[in-house]
Amino acid sequence: MTKKNLIEYLEPIHSVGYLARINFRAFSKALEKLIEPHGVSAGQWRFLRVLWEHDGVTQRELCRKVGITEATGVKGIASLAAAGFVKRTIDTRDKRKIIITLTPHARTLEAKLIPMVVEVNERALEGITKKEADIVRRVLAKTYFNLTKEN
Repeated sequence: MTKKNLIEYLEPIHSVGYLARINFRAFSKALEKLIEPHGVSAGQWRFLRVLWEHDGVTQRELCRKVGITEATGVKGIASLAAAGFVKRTIDTRDKRKIIITLTPHARTLEAKLIPMVVEVNERALEGITKKEADIVRRVLAKTYFNLTKEN
């Protein structure tokens, strides 16, 4: 790495990591403003979004799909259960596994909350062409792949 590259990355606005972090926080804040009146926090949202697609998964699998450690996920899942969004049951085939399933109430929230994430994304993409948005998606997917692949 050249000294010029190092200096460039020290400027936060030139750091992809910094830009990704502040964008994530801005997206989360904007979405939380919309979903909070429905009793859903940004942390709960991430679990619900996965469960709407993969209901009835193990706690371990849910945490993997959300992208967090199982230790961190235990608190989040407890929060979902306390809010009445999920039920936790012991797997009848393997007593070591806990199965997470949506409650009927959480299932009904999907139709109300998914349009809100669409709204936030559309707001974020104002003034950005489809071609530019496609490039951003490809770049972010590639950076994620680069940072998570096994070395």
